Parts: sequence; C-alpha cells; structure tokens
Amino acid sequence: MVSKAIKRRPCSSESDKPSEKRMETTVSDPVTEPLLGNGTHEEKTKRYEPATRSDFWHGTREECLRWAHLLSIFVAQSARKIVNVLSEFGSLIARLFGCSSAPQSSQNGQTVPLNLSPLQVERLRLLRQRLDVPYDCSSVKHQDALKELWRLAYPNRQLPPLKSDLWKEMGWQNSDPSTDFRAGGFMSLENLIYFARNYPDSFHRLLHKAEGKRAEWEYPFATGGVNISYMLVQMLDLQSGKISTKAGVHFVQLLKDDEAAFDNLFCVAFQVLDAQWLARRASYMEFNEVLKSTRVQLEKELTMGCISSVQDLPSFRMLKR
Repeated sequence: MVSKAIKRRPCSSESDKPSEKRMETTVSDPVTEPLLGNGTHEEKTKRYEPATRSDFWHGTREECLRWAHLLSIFVAQSARKIVNVLSEFGSLIARLFGCSSAPQSSQNGQTVPLNLSPLQVERLRLLRQRLDVPYDCSSVKHQDALKELWRLAYPNRQLPPLKSDLWKEMGWQNSDPSTDFRAGGFMSLENLIYFARNYPDSFHRLLHKAEGKRAEWEYPFATGGVNISYMLVQMLDLQSGKISTKAGVHFVQLLKDDEAAFDNLFCVAFQVLDAQWLARRASYMEFNEVLKSTRVQLEKELTMGCISSVQDLPSFRMLKR
C-alpha cells in the first residue's frame, strides 16, 4: 500500500491546481546492539621444571578449579535444555487443551499475539479484512458511502455529482474523490463516516477549522483523514502476520470490549493531529512532521498502562460528542 500525497488547499473557497507530493508516515527507529564477543586467549608454552611441594598443591588447586568450571558449564547447559523441553511440552499441552496462553492462529493462518480470546481473534481478522478492500468507484456501496459522508458533513447543502469541484471544499485533492483513497482504501472512508456519526461536534470543528489561529495554507481535511488511517495501520502493525509492535499488541487487547476500537482510535488521532497542528502553528508543508508526532503521542498513550479501552486514553477527552 502506498501512502497518498496530500495537496495543499487554501482556506478560501477557490482551489488551486493540485500538485502531487508523496507522504511518508512510517516512523522507523531500528535499534541495533553491538555483539559482545570474547577476547582471544593465547596459549602460553611452559618449560618443564621439576615440581616442588608448593607447586604440587598449586597445580592441584588449579586443576580442581578447572574441573569445577567445566562442571558449572555442563550444569548451566543442561538446565537450559531442561527449561526448553518443559517450555515446549507446556506449549504442546496448552495447544491440545485450547489454553488461551498458547499462540493462536486466525482463519487465514496468520499468527496473532498471545492471550487473545476467540472474540479478539475474530475481531482482528475482520479488521484485517477491511484493510484489503480498496475504494471502488464503480461500486454502488462505495458511492453511497461517499454520498453519506457529504450529507453528514453538509446536511443543509445539495449533494453534488460524484465528480465535482465542490468535493475540494471537504479537502479532497481532485474533483473526483475516488482518486484519493489509494493510501487508506475503503476503510478510511468508513473511518470518516464513523467520526461524523459518533463525534459530530469534533468532526465539524475540524472540517471547518473552527478553532485556533490557523495558517493561510491548511491541511486538507478529507485527505488528511485518509493519511491518518494509513498511519494507524502502520503504527499498529496490522498488515503483518504477527503483530510485533508494542502499540499494536496493546491495541489488540482493546478489541475484547470494543469492536470499533480502530474507528474510535482514528477519531482520537484526528483530534490529536489538529491539536498539535495548532500548537506548532503549522502550515501545509509541515503536515508530515505533525503526523509523525501524532503517531509518537498515540504510541506513548497506548503503552502507558491501565488502558483497557480507547476511552481511557488521555487524548480521548478532547473529543466532544
């Protein structure tokens, strides 16, 4: 999946000719640790000399120490092997009896993190299915969803054709919004609709840029939402067979009590991005940096502990129903 570029849009109703710019949302911090090797040991050649009484006891003591060292190594290696055997045996027993602590596999054969209930596994599978659905401009379902977003955004305005410059007012880059979904797919449109339905006050404040002193060149609302969806997918490592990021592992636990955890996290992320945008007094060209800092903040909040739902995140209080 390739992140879709965001195009700048002035606050006025007039729209300039769009120019393309590729976004990068991945925050990659590879951590490498140096290998600690043992120093080389040089063998010392010794000239034969008759052993004295003190040399005899000294040699005997060194021999005992050498054997004790070898014995300790043998015991340590044996202990590790025993632990490995017991661990494998325990995993086998857990799989045989269906214990939740054993690694589970979803229906598509992908491995999921430990300690997931069948409900969490199923909700994760459904969420991953949503990721694979591109926006299809020929699909009536997808067309209706786009129309629904317009009605939620502008309830008192007439619905324009699916190709119209009026869509740019919502923050799409072109007169045809279907060209802007390549990064987030159909799920990013679902995220925007969920935001408008469940948190209409926050949705309209961000759509109309109603709060704060803003730059002349603002981030476009709709394509900004598409990029937020894509950023969250990367942050939570939802596209890989086994979720390995710390934020992703914590997020999957939230699926236990909230089927719409991803959609709710999207709403929080959008609000965090706008708050950081205002705090930085950012302009259009700084969108990438604000998106990255939004990701960092969400990662910290998801992994801070005592978070059992999206509603427990400190940033959730910024959302107003």
